Amino acid sequence: MLCIASTRASANEGMWMPEQIPAQAAELQAMGFTGDAGAFADLTGHPLGAIVSLGGCSASFVSADGLIATNHHCVQGSLQYNSKPGNNLMESGFLAKTRAEELWNGPGSRVYVTVSVRDVTDDVIGALDPQLSDRARFDAVDKRVKELTAACEKRGLRCTVSSFFEGRKWFEIGQMEIQDVRLVYAPAAGIGNFGGEVDNWQWPRHTGDFSFYRAYVSPAGKSAVYSKDNVPYKPKHWLRVSPQGASPGELVFVAGYPGRTARLAPYAEVKRTVEWSLPRTVRRNTDQIDLLTKLSQQDPETGIRVSTRIRGLNNSLTKAKGVVESMHKRGLLAERELREKSLLAWIDAEPGRKTAYGDVLPALNSLVAERVLTAERDALVAEICGGMGSVMGSAQMLYRLSRERPKSDAERDPAFQERDWSRLREGQDRLQRSLDVKADDALLRYSLAEVAKLPAGQRIDVLDQEIGLSATMSAAATGAAIDAFIGKLLAGTQLYQKDVRLARLDMSTAELLATDDSAIKLTAALFPLMEATREKSKQHSGSLYRLGPRYAEALLAHSGGAVAPDANGTLRVTYGRVMGVPASEGIPNPSQTTLQGIVDKASGTSPFNAPEAELAAIKALRAGKQTPYFDPKLNDVPVDFLSTVDTTGGNSGSATLNGKGELVGFLFDGTYDTVASDYLFDPVRTRSIHVDTRYMLWTMAEVDGATNLIEEIAGGPAAADAPPAAR
Repeated sequence: MLCIASTRASANEGMWMPEQIPAQAAELQAMGFTGDAGAFADLTGHPLGAIVSLGGCSASFVSADGLIATNHHCVQGSLQYNSKPGNNLMESGFLAKTRAEELWNGPGSRVYVTVSVRDVTDDVIGALDPQLSDRARFDAVDKRVKELTAACEKRGLRCTVSSFFEGRKWFEIGQMEIQDVRLVYAPAAGIGNFGGEVDNWQWPRHTGDFSFYRAYVSPAGKSAVYSKDNVPYKPKHWLRVSPQGASPGELVFVAGYPGRTARLAPYAEVKRTVEWSLPRTVRRNTDQIDLLTKLSQQDPETGIRVSTRIRGLNNSLTKAKGVVESMHKRGLLAERELREKSLLAWIDAEPGRKTAYGDVLPALNSLVAERVLTAERDALVAEICGGMGSVMGSAQMLYRLSRERPKSDAERDPAFQERDWSRLREGQDRLQRSLDVKADDALLRYSLAEVAKLPAGQRIDVLDQEIGLSATMSAAATGAAIDAFIGKLLAGTQLYQKDVRLARLDMSTAELLATDDSAIKLTAALFPLMEATREKSKQHSGSLYRLGPRYAEALLAHSGGAVAPDANGTLRVTYGRVMGVPASEGIPNPSQTTLQGIVDKASGTSPFNAPEAELAAIKALRAGKQTPYFDPKLNDVPVDFLSTVDTTGGNSGSATLNGKGELVGFLFDGTYDTVASDYLFDPVRTRSIHVDTRYMLWTMAEVDGATNLIEEIAGGPAAADAPPAAR
């Protein structure tokens, strides 16, 4: 068990590993739960057997035929992939009335079903020679992780070996990987993204953030690439969709795959994030959104290609602003510092603790200080070499693969092992729908202008030589040199052609260089610098493998209570109540919103452009049309609700369950003033935002006519899927 005691530090804090939930049974019972808390520790049973990952978002099976429910914003890649000028599904939405009409998400789309979790701590860090250098320690751990992964994948699974509690614990996670995923239904943007960036991270919300995929497998029931011969996957478990939704005060659980938190991170690391990383994100995201938005307005096709990138930039921008504001204005950064001082005082208070842990935090702080020295330079090198969705990113991948392929699999970088070659090919195939020369031109120009501003001692010599830059050049001369360089670079590459990229995946390094491609040549010139950065990262990781476990041991001993590990993309369960935030200055903040709020906000223009069909359906409801999704207490159909559950990015699309294990909503956001809970949990104000299943069902029935899907999910789970409370 990963807790020190059975008490909780805070009422709803904790993105718990499933195996930790049984220890919370007493608190759950006090909150009114009458089911079996142990059921949440069974990954292959109900309800967790129905919870899946989309590789960045969470989701759940909701029918016997592999129907998957998630957030609307989690299917944007599929909508973008299937859109074109004149038929922009990101705006109009999509509904398949038959299985034959369902749209393939494109190469690289995945659904992951977790089927096994095994403690492999001793296998990863057990019996390591304490005299190993940090670099050698990295190699030893890397070797063991690769061996464990390879052995696990012999079972036909996709496996990862992940660290928890700063490397104190390690778990091997096996997942079934479904490769054929298809779009079934997504409402129009005026529903699925109602409020857009104006309402993003805000409450009250009136967003119908839900959509559906379907998982397909071979006729033999095995994971297979897309084929017309594939059939719907038959999950062992799926969730019953509740037509009653969630009510104020009700106990709810959220099960999903949260991305990353840093609540256990040392103060120096958090301080660096708040004072450098996040402000940099705010500045650069603001600038890049402006650049890409202007390009989108000039060219509709470019607009489709960069749409998901703009949305992602906006989302991270707003969150970064919220974290920085909360950390400073509400004193959370200072509170993090006080907590660490308390830990240091506890360590110093007893000679044995001082011997065991006294050197850990100073050493960790030194690692942070080392990274600060070249932080801006390193970040810019990474952006130039491999910006996501860019031609340079493609060149970087091709060149690194050519250098890694001749090695044995055990010696390769984990991202370039043979297990991932098909994924790399799929990525270069899918890239054709988002790669855009105008976007590359604008973003490269922006990044190189930042490179030109680097001070002496931080210069990137290779780029100075390639472009003809120096620290003493005038702004006009710098701009002219960058313009000429980018023009030559983009004109001299063939990597905007999909067939060329796919053909070059199989080339040797010498063959790639012989193509005389400008993007490949620049990548090769920058490669030694990138390798030096990667080498420095391995040294840093080796240091953390040595220091992290002792740091976590001190934290856990000092806490005196149960502690959930920081989120790391693995399956977690959290719970709380449907509840609004405390009233502010006498202004009530209810826990639910309704259709009336949509009417009040609807303006006919983005982002409050509620579809005419929806407004007509609301009008019909007001005129007396009956619906089973009407809530008499609200005198309306509910839309969204707040709860006290503890979540973060990656939880998007997570199933919100009631005490009977029924689906009552989908987690899709947090609130702006408490996004800093990724670094310090606020037990009073932290809230998560969910869309109510009643709004989803009402929209499907009354707005989009998705009766085929309502009938499918109304079938409910089989007897074996009886919810925990019914057992």
